[in-house]
Amino acid sequence: MTKLLSALLSALMLLGLAACSDTDRPDARHPVTLTIWHTYVEQMGDAFAELINEFNDTVGAEGGVRIEVAAIANATELNERLMDAAGGVPGAPELPDLAVLYPKIALQLANRGLLTDFSEHFSEEELGRYVPHFLEEGRLGGDKLYLLPVAKSTEVLYVNRTIFDRFAADTGVELAQLETFEGIYAAAEAYYIWTDAQTPDVDSDGKAFYYSDSIFNHAVIGFEQQGRDFLAGQRLNVDDPAYGRIWDGYYPLAVRGGVAIYNNYGNYLAMTGDAVCITGTSAGAMYYPDSVTYADNSKEDVVFDVLPYPVYAGGEKVAMQRGGGICALKSEPRKAVAAAIFLKWFTDPGQNLRFTSTSGYLPVTQKAFGRLTQDGGEPYSQNPMIQRMLETTAAMQSEYRFYIPQVFERYDALSLTYSSEIYELARQNRMQYLNLLEAGQSAEDAWQQVSEDAFERLADALS
Repeated sequence: MTKLLSALLSALMLLGLAACSDTDRPDARHPVTLTIWHTYVEQMGDAFAELINEFNDTVGAEGGVRIEVAAIANATELNERLMDAAGGVPGAPELPDLAVLYPKIALQLANRGLLTDFSEHFSEEELGRYVPHFLEEGRLGGDKLYLLPVAKSTEVLYVNRTIFDRFAADTGVELAQLETFEGIYAAAEAYYIWTDAQTPDVDSDGKAFYYSDSIFNHAVIGFEQQGRDFLAGQRLNVDDPAYGRIWDGYYPLAVRGGVAIYNNYGNYLAMTGDAVCITGTSAGAMYYPDSVTYADNSKEDVVFDVLPYPVYAGGEKVAMQRGGGICALKSEPRKAVAAAIFLKWFTDPGQNLRFTSTSGYLPVTQKAFGRLTQDGGEPYSQNPMIQRMLETTAAMQSEYRFYIPQVFERYDALSLTYSSEIYELARQNRMQYLNLLEAGQSAEDAWQQVSEDAFERLADALS
């Protein structure tokens, strides 16, 4: 049955490429071989290899297209090899026909005139099948489509329901409160007080409730939700009133203990119960545990929920989009047509869901998201966390706008600078705050002292 469906799909694809001349179209008598570089590993790498083999045995064999794969150790090495090949560096390998890339590197290759415009090989109807914001990122800020989405990610809210339900039963905090950042911060303050009270003989040992995997993304999306731009002229717009809501939520609770000050992935905090709810990438769903090991080495089975990304109250529902796509390096026309045949097959919902659901990444077509929400269907992943994530992101796809990160040279540097500066400021002031409490100051006086010029210090560090 799979081979029959693949053969039918192959026929439809060839009809869709009827505008190409016969000499441009590969066939079984005049086959085309395409090389592809990628960095997929573990489950994603296995799924990719399986699908490539299936394509080569079915649609590829019928249509005269064969894909040869070269797995590269990591994205940095792949990017370096590509740029060396593009620059004609002695000893560099030949450019591949296809490569899995992120927008920043794709833009550099596009600026050198090395990438194929997929708009020339996909009809408007075919392009209309993709999630619009995923497709738009591949235009790299222009009209031509250089990067075709194949697997994406967004950000979601992971919640330890086992701990949260105990906390909610004692305090009256409701799960719906976590739909907004204001609600999360209010819950974080209540949680710190609640956990602190459980050990009355030890002062100021409450626990953090919330953590953001990327405090930079938190600010970027927080601005977008308020209709503002955090990156103004390639600088960080901390003077904008929109930043006040972000600062007033994060900083006081980081100093007082309700928000974790940490600079790694939140799933590590989840493993020890040191954070109850975490905003992080949807692709991280598989790394959330089904048990927690506490500081005293006791262990508890837990259940994590996956909820939509929170929104600042009254703001637009916006969430980050990340993930790479596939570029076709310019070469002979027959290879461009062959690349289109392969990619139309690979991003068809059947194949795309099989590829993405093994890893926690998201499919890229609207029809694939629609299948995730069909009642009574078999789960697309055997991993319960990935399945919950897929169902949540499917709901988000119909309600949220997926933000397209800006592509410019200093973007990553600005992200790193902002994250390191705000974490270090919060860490220092948290320690100062605790020292003042230990010295006998009231919580209010200690807070006033450590917060007096904190924002000005951050602004100066970022200027």
